[in-house]
Amino acid sequence: MASTKPDESTELARVRSYWAEMWPNSPIYEFLLKDVELVSASKGLVVAKLKVEPTHMNSKGTLHGTVSACITDGFGGLAIASTGSSNTGLSTDIHTTYVSTAKVGDILEIEAKCGKVGRNIAFTTVEIRHENGAVVTTGTHTKYIKS
Repeated sequence: MASTKPDESTELARVRSYWAEMWPNSPIYEFLLKDVELVSASKGLVVAKLKVEPTHMNSKGTLHGTVSACITDGFGGLAIASTGSSNTGLSTDIHTTYVSTAKVGDILEIEAKCGKVGRNIAFTTVEIRHENGAVVTTGTHTKYIKS
């Protein structure tokens, strides 16, 4: 995922580089999000896709809430990275609203936005949805960033 394609945006290259450095050092990202496809990035926005696999399931056979929370956490940081910030911060608050679910084989679209990067705090939102646009979860993530 770290390779830079000649036609990709500066922000996408930055996000790919950050992701390549981050995920191998976090066992949970390695386990749950190793197959994420980064699709695009612009300043304050990251779009990705993830195919739901058996490892993403709960005991009822649907998407585990931990996966959605992990996506909100990781992609909130990627949205901050897309702004050019080299410090993506420490979580101070994370909230996930579960609207629907997904099953094995579904392709989920992830859209992470960074609404504001201040001197010490950054605010992000993450929406996970099916390819048809139906929302699975929405999340907000506030991070402390040391300036």
